[in-house]
Amino acid sequence: MRMKGIRSLRELTRILDVDRRLRRLCLIQRDERGYPRSVISRFTRRVGAETLQLIIEEKVIWLLRRSGATEVDALLDASFIKARSIRHPDNGRIAYSDVDVLVGRNGRGYDLGYKFHVAVDHRTMLPLATILAPANDNEKRHAPSLVERTRIVLSKAGAQLRSLVADSQYSSRKMRNLVPDSVIPYMSNQAESGVLRVDRRFRAHGSEGEAREYCKRPAVEASFAFMKTQFGLSVNRVRGLLNVSVYALLSVLCCVLNREEAENMGRPEKAVSPTFFNV
Repeated sequence: MRMKGIRSLRELTRILDVDRRLRRLCLIQRDERGYPRSVISRFTRRVGAETLQLIIEEKVIWLLRRSGATEVDALLDASFIKARSIRHPDNGRIAYSDVDVLVGRNGRGYDLGYKFHVAVDHRTMLPLATILAPANDNEKRHAPSLVERTRIVLSKAGAQLRSLVADSQYSSRKMRNLVPDSVIPYMSNQAESGVLRVDRRFRAHGSEGEAREYCKRPAVEASFAFMKTQFGLSVNRVRGLLNVSVYALLSVLCCVLNREEAENMGRPEKAVSPTFFNV
């Protein structure tokens, strides 16, 4: 659904009646009617976030083993997901129709929504671990759990975490102690000399080795761009933390399936070309 650019369940039910390729994928016989919207909606609710995470984890482990990864540099970042609600008329910090959402930072402004925290492999752009939280939670609060989940996935794939690369929002002593070779620039209000910093034009200043490692960070931005523009992450139509988690994990699953299919076809370069499979 996400890989075809379908934006709603109603649109999917209409396409299931005419698209032969989708009908084959869904095991619908020639004279059989496509699944109604209630069946598809019930299926996503019954699968749930935990099952989706297990499916994604299994495929990521298989892909890491296939690539022969032994040491992985994990890129950490968080992306804002706008809530499907307006602000409460009596309290502008909470939502009117979504009890789990709060006002948080969205770029240079503030809005109602969630933050989708992701750890990505810099070489394959595979999402290694994910956490969804209200937008008012700071990135550093969920980073230790994200790193721990990343270590678990890598250990199952026979690899280990070599370093962390993140922006200055993760700058703290605790974060740098999680992994010895962490590349995290200091914030402007942290008085340290001769350390890695990033200016307003996103230029890295510091030692040449750290600046070179920090240049790996755009891979996580590209991963978010794929999920938002190709796999529907920017179109949130559900409410509640659990429902939004399922919604976000479906986009992650599409990203992983895109990589898996490219590897199975013997064309790994197409893993970074989501539109290649939208034919």
